[in-house]
Amino acid sequence: MTFKKITISGTGCALADFLYNDISFISSDFTEYLSKKPGDGGLSPGKLVFTEELEKFSGCNYSEILKKITCGNSPAAFNVGGPSLVSLIHASQMLDTNDYEVRFFGMAGKDNTAELIFRIINQTPLNSGNYVVASGKATPFTDVLSDPCFDNGHGERTFVNNIGAAWDYDPGFLDNTFFNSDIVCFGGTALVPRIHDNLTSILERAKNKGCITVVNTVFDFRNEKEFPGAPWPLGNSKVSFGLIDILIMDCEEALKISGQKSIDNAAVFFVASNVSAFIITNGPDNVYAWSGGRFFTKTKLMKLPVSLKVKTDLKSRPGMKGDTTGCGDNFAGGVIASVAMQMRNKKPGDFDLTDAVSLGIASGGFSCYILGGTFIEKFPGEKAEKVMELKNDYIKQIGI
Repeated sequence: MTFKKITISGTGCALADFLYNDISFISSDFTEYLSKKPGDGGLSPGKLVFTEELEKFSGCNYSEILKKITCGNSPAAFNVGGPSLVSLIHASQMLDTNDYEVRFFGMAGKDNTAELIFRIINQTPLNSGNYVVASGKATPFTDVLSDPCFDNGHGERTFVNNIGAAWDYDPGFLDNTFFNSDIVCFGGTALVPRIHDNLTSILERAKNKGCITVVNTVFDFRNEKEFPGAPWPLGNSKVSFGLIDILIMDCEEALKISGQKSIDNAAVFFVASNVSAFIITNGPDNVYAWSGGRFFTKTKLMKLPVSLKVKTDLKSRPGMKGDTTGCGDNFAGGVIASVAMQMRNKKPGDFDLTDAVSLGIASGGFSCYILGGTFIEKFPGEKAEKVMELKNDYIKQIGI
């Protein structure tokens, strides 16, 4: 039987990740720049701050701050990053290019950083034909400061971001090619301001074209800074929620978007929000997932554990450990890939949320074995093979 090729198009945060490993978040060089209150521009483990805000907070040039925190060391690794680009690269590596096409839409600056990004992307199956190099601003970048010993050895990262060329990317770049897709994905749009602020109208256009819509979020420092303590908007949130088939957040993002104080209360909020389905990750703790039945089969709130195999591997064989950079992005990519695979034999209302979360957990778990969020394959299908092994083990773990 011949199948129509399924197309996945996504936009949102795409940048260069410069990874600095073995940074101590309790050292005086780091704590000197720690945030004193939410949104003040200081560093905070697990969160993102913009370079210009950190400079205002500290009164120092960012290059000087970075040199001090890293003791002048060069990055341990360079990789492509961003909740949109990384998740789509992962989805493209999980799917057979004969049957699926995954496309990214975005903007980079005309600089060496862009060349480094495209050098890596060109080693993956992702279609980057709509990733334009057009801005006079710098290519967006994030310095990822990683402390593998933080949080009782679970590890954590702190992100310092320069939006750069992403300031110039607006909905006008999303043409019919974008919306003539089976699945459209919006990843980390809080770091692409004009897309984020117009998210509702973009989602409306996607739904009018019959697209499945996926939104995976990122720490919204811009709104946290401007409206401290207020819920973060997703465009016009009340309207946007009803246009989202799958909303993927980590715990902090879920709390901030909902305005709630606990993950359980946030889950109650999203159940009542008119979103079709949501998933909340929480580091090494349980993943929350729920579906109202419009897209996935109707499901009561589930609390699913992370991969025991990954936990055991990393604890018993520390040499296997990479870092947690890109875990959430790869999780989202796994969910997207599962949805694409399920499209072959399911229709809205029949999709399996547990399968999507299982592939997400396996995908996020795999990224713990590597440095950075993007894995360069030695041969097509290498990553899919390894991730599916983890997924099969996970399915046995949870007994389905």
